[in-house]
Amino acid sequence: MSLHKKVGMASLIMMASIFLSRIIGLLREMVIAYAQGAGASVDAYQVAFVIPEILNHMVASGFLSVTFIPIFSSYLAKGEEDEGWRVFSTILTCFGSVLIFLIIIFSIFAPYFIDIVAPGISSSATKQAAIKMTRIIMPAQFFFFSGGLLMAAQFAKEKFAVPALAPLFYNLGIILLGYFLGPKLGMEGFSWGVLTGAFFGNFIIQIFGARKAGLRFFISFNFKHPDVKKYIILSLPLMFGLTMTFSTEFFLKFFGSFLPEGSIAAINYDLRIMFLLVGFFGQAVGVASFPFMAKLAAEKKFDNMSALLNGALRYLSVIIPFSALFIVLRHEIVLILFQRGRFDAAATDLTGGILGYLMIGTVAFASQTMVMRGYYAMQDTFFPAVYSTIGVIFSLPLYWYGMKLMGAKGIALAISLSTIFQVIILYVLWNKKIKTGKVGPLFVFYLKIILISIPLGIFLEWLRKYLLRSIDASSFYGSFTLCLIIGIV
Repeated sequence: MSLHKKVGMASLIMMASIFLSRIIGLLREMVIAYAQGAGASVDAYQVAFVIPEILNHMVASGFLSVTFIPIFSSYLAKGEEDEGWRVFSTILTCFGSVLIFLIIIFSIFAPYFIDIVAPGISSSATKQAAIKMTRIIMPAQFFFFSGGLLMAAQFAKEKFAVPALAPLFYNLGIILLGYFLGPKLGMEGFSWGVLTGAFFGNFIIQIFGARKAGLRFFISFNFKHPDVKKYIILSLPLMFGLTMTFSTEFFLKFFGSFLPEGSIAAINYDLRIMFLLVGFFGQAVGVASFPFMAKLAAEKKFDNMSALLNGALRYLSVIIPFSALFIVLRHEIVLILFQRGRFDAAATDLTGGILGYLMIGTVAFASQTMVMRGYYAMQDTFFPAVYSTIGVIFSLPLYWYGMKLMGAKGIALAISLSTIFQVIILYVLWNKKIKTGKVGPLFVFYLKIILISIPLGIFLEWLRKYLLRSIDASSFYGSFTLCLIIGIV
């Protein structure tokens, strides 16, 4: 089977998984919106993820695929699979033990950390709820770490089916426990769902998948192994660097804590809508193509690698007209998805007003999943970590002035602008690094898509505002009709 067919098949598997995951994730947010609306309790729930996410970032759990796959793949290529599983066991034993210790420490000192990551929270009840849910969610990080390593090993062996189930079971756990425990425990019930979903989706099922892929595990604290040292060297920049995704989630809650109650919840609901497009297009292609990019990099076939990356980025441009459509239908989309139960018309107006500003950066979010993997495939984690961190630091004024001048809309606009800026810089520098290909043709291609999408969006907005103004956009069926007509157009 040709390389492109393999990438295509892997992409289809991951696309189906991620699309279903995003749909279930959206359903999860709909259940939360129905149960709690866009109020202080949902803000507390979102803040409760910040410290666990920082811990996840510190042990590079979110980067196991990009740091471990090249190492494990090299052993497979040399026919030394047993040694590959030896390195796997050592990393899991050593870092897993450190992680358990950190989980205990972070849980004990959670009240102090909450004051640091969300200093604007003034309500004592909201703060206490965030502390309690933080301690519930914290142990899930061990399951994310060990599951990430198990999935990375499966990806290296070109096994995608079982890892594709992880996000589905994770979100189902949140929905089911939130639904059954929510009436008694409120948002705390959803927190228990996070822990349960991580245990089954990211840990138990992945053990089964890894065993089918030949898993061999034994306890080993051999920190002196050359490839364990190599893993640490590759992971350190990721642990201490500020990535686009991590900084977005962190700044959203940090600056959002200074805004009126419900602002964090509203921006988060919009992020889930945006990530539906990002996950369906960008993440699926990025995850599926990475093992093949790593192989091309190992074989020094940089021309082929550049062609694969640029082809994927051209494909991702289809997100731009979809973003224009979502901007036009921002109010209707939010109403259809969330306006029921405790999520009222006021919450719809707040959330819908923010969505358009986030959609501006959708294609950049999707593209960065591919561009970053271009670096990681070459086992370069230092360079992108440094420049991403610099980009995040330079984006701080955007968040500050955005919050001051435009409130929640300003934070959403800052997220989009900083993402666009970072991904352009990283792409240009990547092309200079490999010394193949040119950035010009891709930028011209994207400019053409943008020049098509802007008048398209203006026309659709005119159509919605004038020709279809007789349709009642404040009702579910009216909003659905508008989405259907304009979507067809």
